[in-house]
Amino acid sequence: MQSLKELYKIGNGPSSSHTMGPKKAAEQFLLRAPKADSYRVTLYGSLASTGKGHLTDIAIRAVLEPIAPVEILWRGDIVHEFHTNGMLFEAIQNGEVADSWLVYSVGGGSIASPDMPYEIKNDIYPMSHIEDILRWCDSEGKTLWEYVGECEDDDIWDFLDEIWTAMRRTLDNGLNNDGVLPGCLKVARKAGTYWVKSKEYGTNVSNRSRLYSYALAASEENASGGEVVTAPTCGSCGVLPAVLHHLEKLNDYRRIRILRALATAGLIGNIAKTNASISGAEVGCQGEIGVACAMAAAAACQLMGGTPAQIEYAAEMALEHHLGLTCDPVCGLVQIPCIERNAVAAARAIDSATFAILSDGKHHVSYDKVVAVMKETGHNLPSLYRETADGGLAKHYEFKK
Repeated sequence: MQSLKELYKIGNGPSSSHTMGPKKAAEQFLLRAPKADSYRVTLYGSLASTGKGHLTDIAIRAVLEPIAPVEILWRGDIVHEFHTNGMLFEAIQNGEVADSWLVYSVGGGSIASPDMPYEIKNDIYPMSHIEDILRWCDSEGKTLWEYVGECEDDDIWDFLDEIWTAMRRTLDNGLNNDGVLPGCLKVARKAGTYWVKSKEYGTNVSNRSRLYSYALAASEENASGGEVVTAPTCGSCGVLPAVLHHLEKLNDYRRIRILRALATAGLIGNIAKTNASISGAEVGCQGEIGVACAMAAAAACQLMGGTPAQIEYAAEMALEHHLGLTCDPVCGLVQIPCIERNAVAAARAIDSATFAILSDGKHHVSYDKVVAVMKETGHNLPSLYRETADGGLAKHYEFKK
């Protein structure tokens, strides 16, 4: 498994796979072909199907157009075997293709290709399955965040501190920004309203309202193209920071405990990314919101004093109950149903953590098995339910201009 630095990434929304990944690919192709009369970029699969709503073309043009004109071709009808989010970059010189690169945006802002000419995998975790890691924890008398510390460089805590600072900044921006989100749906921001209303109700409703407001804040910032942290993706960026911030406010946790919870959450996300996928275009929204919920549940359970077994149970439960979740963004925008899903998943994460902490941690289905099932389920989902906006809510929602 790669470093958590490849999972948590600070960038602009609305999509890690459709915005951050293509922008990164454009930057790396520019290093290879810095001089051209023009550039041509062909987008394939779901990257083409929902690219306009996800601002894919804008992200690519921002990198290449300062150098030369850019032509973008949308080929949603072509899906490559390696991954549905394919991109063909071509540098045109004297009317001919001088250089080309076929690359894929595989989720979480990461890019890959069969020969990996630019991004070389740097696997630093000797174990990538939770069952093996739990055995290590048991034999060493340590917990999951300590396994992260054993595998990462010493600067991992400084990195996670930077990540938490960015997450808090996103929440603050989201809670204080009002108005309508960009796009044809005219969705109004709700985070600030939910936070204000939290003061009008009893303890239970108040707590839940604040939790919702934090998740909405990050998700609305993402939908507006603001700065967010992939956790594990842009589309699911509201779940983990909402849960951590909510528990931090309730229990006055020291910052180091939040950073350790971030480490454990990252480990859970990394396992899913390595053994399955966090790309909605590849496995549906279960790979985004489902994994985000598992990460947040694990972090919450650790903060509550859970054992490694209980933490794994919380993550397993959170992902298990998102199996089969489709990715069907209305109008190709990361708004409906994406924003609400972040809020609901944040609540489910705390519920999963609470359920697990009340148990002895013993259960029948491991997180590893659920990750394997998620991968199988996602690959069996018809493509119209995997971020193409051809089915589900995207098809049946009646958009009124």
